[in-house]
Parts: sequence; C-alpha cells; structure tokens
Amino acid sequence: MEKQELLKMLDGELLESLYGFCYARTSDSHEAQDLCSEIVLSLVQATHGDGEIQAVYPYIWRVAKNVYADYTQRRKRRQDMLYAGDAMALLSGMPCPAEEAESSELLENVYRRIAFLTRGYREAVILYYLDGLSCAQIAKRQQVSEDAVRQRVYAARKKIRDEVEAMKQVDRPVALQTINYCIWGSGDPFWGDPRTVCTRQFSKHIVWLCRKKPMSAQEIAEALNVPTVYVEEELDILEKGENGTYGLLRRTKNGKYAINFILLDSAQMDEGKAICMAQVPVIVDEMAAFLEAHKEEYLAFPYLNHHVDWNLVAWQQVMNMACTFERQVERILKETVFQDQEPLERPFSVFGFVNDGRDYGGGWDAPGAENVCGFARVMLENISVSHVKAHFHCGLNIARDQQIQLALRAIEGLEIAALTDEEKEHAAKAIECGYLTREGEKLYTQILTCTMKDRERLFDISNTLAEAHFTAQAQTVAAQIAQWIAKTVDKALLREWRLANSMAHLPIIDAVIDALVERGILIPAENELGAPGCWMSVERA
Repeated sequence: MEKQELLKMLDGELLESLYGFCYARTSDSHEAQDLCSEIVLSLVQATHGDGEIQAVYPYIWRVAKNVYADYTQRRKRRQDMLYAGDAMALLSGMPCPAEEAESSELLENVYRRIAFLTRGYREAVILYYLDGLSCAQIAKRQQVSEDAVRQRVYAARKKIRDEVEAMKQVDRPVALQTINYCIWGSGDPFWGDPRTVCTRQFSKHIVWLCRKKPMSAQEIAEALNVPTVYVEEELDILEKGENGTYGLLRRTKNGKYAINFILLDSAQMDEGKAICMAQVPVIVDEMAAFLEAHKEEYLAFPYLNHHVDWNLVAWQQVMNMACTFERQVERILKETVFQDQEPLERPFSVFGFVNDGRDYGGGWDAPGAENVCGFARVMLENISVSHVKAHFHCGLNIARDQQIQLALRAIEGLEIAALTDEEKEHAAKAIECGYLTREGEKLYTQILTCTMKDRERLFDISNTLAEAHFTAQAQTVAAQIAQWIAKTVDKALLREWRLANSMAHLPIIDAVIDALVERGILIPAENELGAPGCWMSVERA
C-alpha cells in the first residue's frame, strides 16, 4: 500500500484502539489524549513520504510504540529535573530540627513549600540543604555574591517556616474551571502564532490572571496553588510564544508578567458588539442595492471561466464588502482619535475574547504554489464564514492535490475521454465539492478564475462602496467605539486599537451574510463545500 493511503486506515475503530493503547500506559485521560495525538501526528507525517507499506497494521503499531518510547523518555527527563517523587524519601536525608522530624506531615509540608519558592530561592535552598554545597559554591553557580546566597537561604527558610506554622492542612492544587478564548489572528501566522502555546487550561488561567494586573511567578503560584516551578516554565513559554519573539505575555521592568494582546471578557465584547450590530440593517440595504446596481460591471471582469456564475461573484465579494463599514470606522478613528498611535510593525498579531458559546467573523486563506500544471504561479483563496466552509487552508500542498490540479487543467476545458480511471475518480470528487462542472463530454473549472495580474483589481468595484456610503453611520459608531476602547484596552496596548475595532465588528460579517441569504441575494451551497466563497488566480509559465 502507498504511504499516502495510510490516512484512510485512521477510522474510528483504529483511533479507539490507539487511545486504549495510550490510556493503559498513562496516568489519566488527558495524558492519554496527548499521547494518542502524537501517534496520529506521526502517522500523518509518514504519509508525506514516498514508498510503500508492506504490512499496514504492524507498521501502525510500530509507529505507536516508537512514539510511546520517546514520550516516556521525555517524561523521565522532566521527572528527573523536577523531582515528582515521594517528598518523604527525599527529605529523609535533609538535615532538620528534631522537632520537625517527629511529624511526617510537617516534613511533607516543608517540601511542598519549597516547590512554591521562586527559581533563585528554590535552587539556593536545594543546593544548600540537599546537595550540601557551601554558600561560596552556590554563589559561583548562580553567579551572585555569597551574601546574596545567605540572604536567599535565610529568607526562604523563614518563608517556609512561617507558612508551615500557619498551615492547617496540606495544600492541594485548585481545580481550574474551564475557560475558553476565541483568539483571532491577523497577518502571516507562519511568522509565529502565539496561540499555539496556549491550549491548556493552566496556560489560559495564567493569561487571565495577568490580564487583570501584572503578576510575578510567585503571585500566580499562590493564586492557583500550583508549585512555582511549573508556573515559571509556563510563563517562559507564554512570553516567548511560538517563535521566541511574540508571546501572549510580556515581562515588565519589575519582573512581573502582563498580558501582551487585547483580550476582552464577555461583557466587554457584548458592549462593543452592540455598538456595531445596530448598523446591520443599514449595511445590508446598502450592500443589496450596490450589488444590484453594479451587477453588469462585476460580470464584465475578465474571468477565465467558460461560464461566470453571478452567485459565485457575489460570494467572492461579500466578505470584503461586509468589512467596508469597519474600514470606514477605522479611518475616522485614525484621523480623529488615534492619530498619535502608530501601529506596531509586526507580521502577525492576535486579539481575542472570552468565548460566549459562538465564534464570530470569518477567515480568509490564500495558499499558493509555483510550477504546477503548466502555471508558473497559482494562488487559491477562500473565505470561511456563515454558510461557507473553507476548501483551502494555509499550508495546503497544491502539488499533491489531484482535484485542484484537475481544476487548473480544466480552465479551458478538459476532455473526459482523455482522463485515466484514477483521474476520473478524482474528477467526480472535484465536481461534488464544486471545483469542476461538466458540460457534455468536457469538464470546466467552476471556481472563479482570473490571471494573477487581474487579481489586483478583483475588489476595485466593491471598494468604492466605502467612498460613497455609510459616512454618517460610521462617524456615529467611531465616536462610540473610541469611548469603548478607552474603557476596555490597557494603555500599554493602545497601539493595537485597530484590532479592538476589528473585534467589535466581527459579528457584522455573519449577520450581513445571513440577511443576504435570507433575501435570496446569496445562495449557499447545499453542503457548505461548493464553489461559493472560493476563487483562484493563475500565471502561465
């Protein structure tokens, strides 16, 4: 079997078996899910290579065992570094007063409190009491003075003693309540997307605490009742983000951590949303009239398709048009309120809100490729909004997608009789998902297609909507949004006011599209995966 066919084997029954394999080898369901995800990822990555698999199931389980072996090694290294073993076993060799040795519970509490010390103090105590190093040796290792080491040991010892004496029961970590964020990104995510390191509830709670006020690692540890060592590791990850440059948190001059992106709570999001949603009826009326008035101009655009479907043109333009009002408001805010706030020069930025059960707005992806099917350059674009699911996502490998390649070959018509049996199978799938349409014995590209040169003019007509419409309404909304931003956005993040404005306008996109569908101006695909909302641009070799 070809490696590319391996994905077909990953059905529900096999995934359940893989999960059972993981659950039997881990401590809980969450750890089992993580391990199972790593195995599936390895199998998916294996499909990108060439070659054949002689025995499929032995191959799958060999991959699973290899991933598990790597997983156990990482877990062991972590345990060796953090020491997650029995506190009493470790403390049995720790010099301590006789009165403390009489109480095993007291000794366990001592060890727990050591775990809550910050890195510098924790290391000093462990090196002094457990490793038996002198203050001079510790000072050399930590690159501080001996007096600083003595101060750290003394202060840490006093803190442990005071807290243990006040402790009536053994600390237990708090049960973290579920908190979910809807975080949007703007720009090029391949530069570095900080959202990828904020998926666990632990991470989300740390971000939420730092949103309210800058906090130190120790303050966060005490608030969540989690050992500081874990908090410090998580803070380091959240500060660096995916690329080491842009994270969800930033470190302040006093060593505390503050939120590094605009994050709204549900009430703040509702307030901003209400300001913009009040304008939806006007926006819908203006867009409907504009589309009808300029229909012939839209259809006169030099598309390369055999036939141009007006519904597909309307879907191509709708998201750009729905964002016109937001751009008007942004222009007014820039000219009247935030003229001194220069935008940050960053390839990618994020903004978000606490999820109230529904995501808003939509996505716009544009993967590209070179030297495919006789074309020097190809760019596929699609929106993902209400009634439309995305066909193409960033990172799509067009050179491996047979259906897209057929759509490229069929721009000027493709004889069905010239196709192989395998190509006919791919063509049937391409027709089903809206890439191709059949006329007689020929296939034609249904996806709206233009030259790469003409792509720059795709939205020229729609962009004039902002020049002659919405002015009065936009001025009213801009004044209200300015007041809302002043109340909700931290002063340190004001240079990202455009993202706050975008967030308030997110619900408009779905609301406008829903209304246009209800009026019959937009006709969605039956399965949400038809040609509406996608198009491509090409440049011949």
